[in-house]
Amino acid sequence: MFNRIVLIVVFVPIAIILIALAVANREPVAFTLDPFNPGNPALTLTLPLFIYFFLVLAVGVIIGSAVTWLRQGRYRKLARQRGIEAESLRQAIKTPPAQPRGERHDALPGPTP
Repeated sequence: MFNRIVLIVVFVPIAIILIALAVANREPVAFTLDPFNPGNPALTLTLPLFIYFFLVLAVGVIIGSAVTWLRQGRYRKLARQRGIEAESLRQAIKTPPAQPRGERHDALPGPTP
């Protein structure tokens, strides 16, 4: 239910805004990497403005994801360590402790024939 509310309240307006920007900004715009010679065709890229918007959005999502992934590394490491500890505890529970030979320490008597 919460996911549906977030979808409707957050993502639908963002999608509408992005579609409106894409429709309104279809004119080609020159993007140059040479500030001293803006007419240099080797360093100039001419694309519609909305493509630049989407590229910046995509780069922001990728950078944000990478930073989040890097910052959460210590928590993933801790979870891996705890997973190994939990697995060793599960194995210890499954295998009964070794009993000395000749001694039986059954809590209940064995079945009678």
